[in-house]
Amino acid sequence: MSPRRLVLEQLKTMLYVSAGGFSLFSTYSIYQGNENFYENIILPLAHKIDPETSHKLAVTVSKYQLIPKSNFKDPAELSTNVWHLNFKNPVGVAAGFDKQGEAVEGLDKVGFGFVEIGSVTPVPQLGNDKPRVFRLIENSAIINRYGFNSEGHDVVYDRLQDLRENKKFVGIVGVNLGKNKNSQNPVDDYVKGVQKFGSVADYLVINISSPNTPGLRDWQAKDQLHNLLGNIIEARNKVNRHPRPLLLLKLAPDLTKQELEDISQVICDAKCSVDGLVISNTTIKRDPSLIGPHAQESGGLSGIPLANKSTEMISDMYKLTKGKIPIIGVGGIFTGKDAYDKIKAGASLIQFYTAFVYHGPPRVTRIKKELHQLLLKDGYSSVGDAVGKDVKL
Repeated sequence: MSPRRLVLEQLKTMLYVSAGGFSLFSTYSIYQGNENFYENIILPLAHKIDPETSHKLAVTVSKYQLIPKSNFKDPAELSTNVWHLNFKNPVGVAAGFDKQGEAVEGLDKVGFGFVEIGSVTPVPQLGNDKPRVFRLIENSAIINRYGFNSEGHDVVYDRLQDLRENKKFVGIVGVNLGKNKNSQNPVDDYVKGVQKFGSVADYLVINISSPNTPGLRDWQAKDQLHNLLGNIIEARNKVNRHPRPLLLLKLAPDLTKQELEDISQVICDAKCSVDGLVISNTTIKRDPSLIGPHAQESGGLSGIPLANKSTEMISDMYKLTKGKIPIIGVGGIFTGKDAYDKIKAGASLIQFYTAFVYHGPPRVTRIKKELHQLLLKDGYSSVGDAVGKDVKL
C-alpha cells in the first residue's frame, strides 16, 4: 500500500472512531440529562435552524420519546393537590409547545407534572403567514405570531382519546381552547371545544388572551366576558362525566388594574365562576431593553422580559379573588426561584415553555430541584404551604 493510501486509510479510521466516540458520548449525555451537553452542543445546533422548524423538531423528538425518561424522582414535598387533582409536581409545560396533542407522553416522561396542549380551534386552520417565530437570544425571549395554527378539534380529540383509552395514560392533561380566525360566532367555538374535549381533558382553558387573533382580547371586557363564560359554564355543566372537566381562564398581561377588577367581579359571579386562572399569556409591549434584529416584530413576547409583569399580575388577581381561585403562573420561568416567586405571589401551579426552548429537557429537573431546595430552606413541607405567602389579603 502506498504511503498516501496508508495515510488516507488512517484518517478514515480516525474519523470512524471519533464519530463513534462522539455518538456514544452524545447518547450517554442525553440519557443522563447532561445539562452542559444540551447547553453547549445540542441547543446551539438547534438554534442554527429556523425557529419554527426547530420547534417542530422538538415536538417530534418528544412525540417519539427519543429523550429518555428522567431519572429524577420527585420529592414528596413537590407533590400537590389542586382542585380534585393530585399533581406529582407543580411544574407543567405551557400551551403553545405541543399545539396538536402529539407529545404528551414524551413530555410527561421528561418530568413535567402536567401537560397543557393547544390552542385548538374547532376547524383546522394554518395560522398566520411565515415567518412567525423569532428568537431574542440576548434577552432569553421569543416573539411569536402563530395565530392558532391548529389541526382542529377532531384530529386532536382522536389523539387524546387514543392516549386515554388505548395507551392508558393517566397523567394530567389540559386542553387550551381557541376560536377560528374567521369565526362568526366565537362563543359557539368555545362551547364546541368544551363539548368535544370534556370527556378526555382534566381541565379546559378558555384562551381569549392571545394577541395573534384579531379581536380575541376584546372578549376579556366585562360584558363580553360575562356572556362568554355564562354560555361556556352552562355547556360544561352538561358534560356527561364525573368529575366534570375544570374550566380555567387565561388572561393577557397587558390588562389595566381596572380591567383586572372587572374580570374578578365577573368570575366571582356564580353564573360565571371559573375553577382557575392561567396568568399570563404573552405580551404585546416592548421594553427598551430588548435587543437584536427581531426586537420589534409584532406578536406575543414570552420569556424573561415577561417574568416580573406576570408575577405582579398573579399577586393582583390573588388579592382580588381573595385567594379562592387557584392560579397557574406562567411567564419568564427559567429557574426554581422564578417558579417559587410565582408560587409565593399566589400561583398553586406553574408552567414554562421559553426556557424549554433555550435550555432543553434538563431544565425541568433543574427547576424542580431548585424549587424543592427553596421550599425546605423556608421550612415548608409542601408547595401548598407556600402559595400566596408574599401577599397580604
